[in-house]
Amino acid sequence: MKEDKLLEVFYDYTCPWCYLGTANTDRLKRERDISFRWTLFPLHPEVPLDGMELTELFRHRPPQPEESKGRIMNAAAKLGLPMIRRNRISNSRRAQELEKWAAALGKGDDFRCRTFHAYFAEGKDIAQLPVLEEIAEAVGLPRDDVWDVLAMELFAEAVHADWLRARQMGVSSIPFYLFSEESLVGYRPYEDILRLVDTAFRQ
Repeated sequence: MKEDKLLEVFYDYTCPWCYLGTANTDRLKRERDISFRWTLFPLHPEVPLDGMELTELFRHRPPQPEESKGRIMNAAAKLGLPMIRRNRISNSRRAQELEKWAAALGKGDDFRCRTFHAYFAEGKDIAQLPVLEEIAEAVGLPRDDVWDVLAMELFAEAVHADWLRARQMGVSSIPFYLFSEESLVGYRPYEDILRLVDTAFRQ
């Protein structure tokens, strides 16, 4: 097993397929000795801080069929991931900056997991300060520092660096998986991601 093998995952907290993908990456952590790089992506940076109705966000697109919405819910159920139907989308920028803060303190994975759960399983608005303070406290971070980290933009550049990397790599859809110069786009069955990793190891 090569220790320098790394799976890079491009994602955003408001992407339902990224949330489903966490079940696969969690399983991969258990079954393969590889490292992960989590790269933040600006899925809908135009969403205001107080959020937006999904119907407004997608007003220029054809209505999404109910069966398409059901596919996501069914996939979540099969993976054992709790998920509720959301009518609004949050601005994810604050959560992204706080994840970089959490990662610097060794809590990045915990923060990521808890934030996804808060958004998709509990229906919380992850742009709101009380919600973010609650998430921080739940993973062992000082909730009183949350506002200072955001107000001082301590990790804004780190988020910008991720966004720039995504643009330079030509990433336009997420989740996006990159492993040893091979990539997969969109939510995939676990077997596809495992094949991506194992094929690269054999090269």
